[in-house]
Amino acid sequence: MTTETTGRLPARIRAFDTARPWVWDATLTACWTLAALVDAAGGWRTTARNPSVPAWLVVTLSLALALPLFWRRRHPMTVLTVMAGATLLSAYSGAFLQAGYLQAIPLFHIALTRPPRALLRCTALILPPLATGAIRHQPDAWDQHVVPTLWAYALVALLGITVRSRRAERDREVRLAAAAERARIAREMHDIIGHNLSVITGLADGGRYAAAKNPERAAQALDAIGTTSRQALTELRRLLGVLREEDESATRTPQPGLADLKPLIEGVRTAGLPVRAELDPAAHALSPGAQLTVYRVIQEALTNTLKHGGEGARATVTLTYGERAALVTVTDTGKGSADGIPAGRSRGQGVPGMRERAALYDGTLECGPLSTGAGWRVRLRLPQEDSPS
Repeated sequence: MTTETTGRLPARIRAFDTARPWVWDATLTACWTLAALVDAAGGWRTTARNPSVPAWLVVTLSLALALPLFWRRRHPMTVLTVMAGATLLSAYSGAFLQAGYLQAIPLFHIALTRPPRALLRCTALILPPLATGAIRHQPDAWDQHVVPTLWAYALVALLGITVRSRRAERDREVRLAAAAERARIAREMHDIIGHNLSVITGLADGGRYAAAKNPERAAQALDAIGTTSRQALTELRRLLGVLREEDESATRTPQPGLADLKPLIEGVRTAGLPVRAELDPAAHALSPGAQLTVYRVIQEALTNTLKHGGEGARATVTLTYGERAALVTVTDTGKGSADGIPAGRSRGQGVPGMRERAALYDGTLECGPLSTGAGWRVRLRLPQEDSPS
């Protein structure tokens, strides 16, 4: 049996129990019922204070203490109440059936699934049988029977609380991981869809104006729209494919990196935004994750300029790689859009998404207007992974 198979075994058992809980409940109940009836055959007399208790009463009490376990997970408080009644009669008669200790099982489930105040009610159910047996049959050594039993039940309750706390912590970690994954997916979807739709819109507008005067340019715009659309679909299929964990054949193609910057910039130019690029080849030493961050920040900045830069806007992209950090600067000469959004700024996931990406690699992101009053600048600094930030 491989380690992977062994690791999956608990999950499969939990899945089976979730789908067919009655199987485990019936098995556990049958085992403890058999043990209680075996004890009722005569073993109970070794602990009894009154060995002359009728056999029919012993069998009845044994069944009353074991059979309710079948419902312990659905109605643990009711089960404990029934068992406490049988234990009280067992203690009053002097039988002191060992099956009375089965009360620890529903007590564990109460501590596991119910509010802490429910344990006070459990104490009110468990204590009367102990006190009755001690006063009626062990008045001189009551503490030898009551105190150890209470300690045992207290440890069971503490175990239930501990397991409950660990489950709550695990569930919290799962929720946080799910929230982080949703945010990551939202960033990727925003970058893929937002950028490509902006490029397609620019190409469509340019093609419409060129259709009447220059049909060849219009055809080129349509070709570029088709290329951009197919690229967007490919990226979306890759992103959605890796989300299907059960699909082992999902495409695992690499995420965009610095090698994809030139096609990105060329696509933006085709969409109608003049871009001047100065890219340091040494920056290819960045890790794949850091390269993805650089790519997405440049993509987002250029997309925002496409959407909000206005007519005549130009952009400049510079990427330098030094001994301590990689620096990315994207500036434009945009004048803003009609709705008052400054060039380079976007609503929604844009700027927050860039900041989150930078923070993943201890980087910093600065966004703001140029000192000249026209245009916008996005500046990203990513420290080298083996250098202090």
